[in-house]
Amino acid sequence: MDRLTMTDELEAIDDATITKRKIDHTLARFSAAHDELEAEEAKKRERRERLASRPAALLEQTRTALQRVVTTTDAEPAAQAQEADAESSPQTRLQEKKERKIRQAAKAGRITAAVVAALVFLSIGSAWGAQTWFDAKFNNVASLDEDSADIQDAAGQTGDENFLMVGSDSRDGAAAEDGVGDAEGTPGARSDTVMIAHVPADRQRVVMVSFPRDLEISRPECKRWDPATSSYSDQTSPAQKIAKLNTAYAVGGPQCVTKVIQQITGMKMNHFVGIDFNGFKAMVDAVQGVTVYNEKPIDDTTLGMVIPQAGEVRISGDQALNYVRARHVKGDPTSDYGRIKRQQAFLGALLKTVMSKDVILDTGKLSGFIDAFAKATFGENLGINQMMTLAKSMKGMGSDKVKFLTVPTTEEANKRGNEVLVQSRAKAVFDALINNTPLEEKTPAPPASDTAAAPTSSAKSGGAKKSSSSG
Repeated sequence: MDRLTMTDELEAIDDATITKRKIDHTLARFSAAHDELEAEEAKKRERRERLASRPAALLEQTRTALQRVVTTTDAEPAAQAQEADAESSPQTRLQEKKERKIRQAAKAGRITAAVVAALVFLSIGSAWGAQTWFDAKFNNVASLDEDSADIQDAAGQTGDENFLMVGSDSRDGAAAEDGVGDAEGTPGARSDTVMIAHVPADRQRVVMVSFPRDLEISRPECKRWDPATSSYSDQTSPAQKIAKLNTAYAVGGPQCVTKVIQQITGMKMNHFVGIDFNGFKAMVDAVQGVTVYNEKPIDDTTLGMVIPQAGEVRISGDQALNYVRARHVKGDPTSDYGRIKRQQAFLGALLKTVMSKDVILDTGKLSGFIDAFAKATFGENLGINQMMTLAKSMKGMGSDKVKFLTVPTTEEANKRGNEVLVQSRAKAVFDALINNTPLEEKTPAPPASDTAAAPTSSAKSGGAKKSSSSG
């Protein structure tokens, strides 16, 4: 037989033998791969178990360290007495001083180790617990309509964060000492403050746009809203061709305000923040007041003397509430426009205070503010992450990056007592926000034909694609 057809076991290599060996080799490879996968899984299980046990281990280490500090501190006097009795030879003052320093250093080291261990453990819990705790307190209310036909260039607005903020003057739950009236004397709720906080996708600027409460709008049909229960009914409020902006919240709540603002702006509102008067003061008091600047004292014919002095003043919750509500200030003929400026200034001052080291590094102040904010606010798509997006975007930005403005109007009430929108200037503002282009600093006075009530979606044109510039 030919040598080339023989194996080393003197077995002829036929087709069956070749097939058998291929099968054996394949099985061997599968077995080796299985062993490798099993070894990797064992390592992963070991790593997961080690990570899962870390918080418990840290807790035990913290408890042990604290016990050691307490036990050592309590036992030190007795140990020192025993050492004194045991010493047969007298010590010099230098030796005593040296030993005392050694004991103090050792004690300080133990205390520091215990504190560090406690902080590490607490940080692990706060990292995942703060958001859950906040979300449990926050009152979620249906408010948004992100698929509305009124939104211009919805795809181009991807990544933008638009917070629609509404200050409600509902008196439900207010006490007499709050000084805001009560639900019996002032039933229902109106939106005395309506503001958009716009943070573009590139996070290079923040623009705050305020709307007068008496802005003349064309109000759409909306579901009826009950502010006492924060719920909607099956009934609807009919559309009204001419109405004030603050009636949208009164009859239709957050959803109706969102509809109106998206009709006016073409912007996609993806966060709604409602704040009521009754809980507003607690937020200010939690951070122990906010510093504002006034050119002159603020004396309101309805609310009385709000701030009796000019210059920088740190105001409490009661003063802050009247500061943002006052609209009949002596010497201020602009009424709502003066109030809007104060609201914008106060919001900037509040955010600056909350993001300062005095609050961020003070556990009591920070937790008190978050607790007060959660209790006083309601809305949709709002949580720790979303609010931090707004706060971080505004933190450290100069005046060239944070813009406060009021939607362009004629600044004179019409015969119905309403503020009238200047269409061309308003469109230029909102197109700049949608397309992330520079805002015009000055605009010429509008012609008389350029003023009208808010447009509906059919009167709007689509926005252009975004550019990379910002202003």
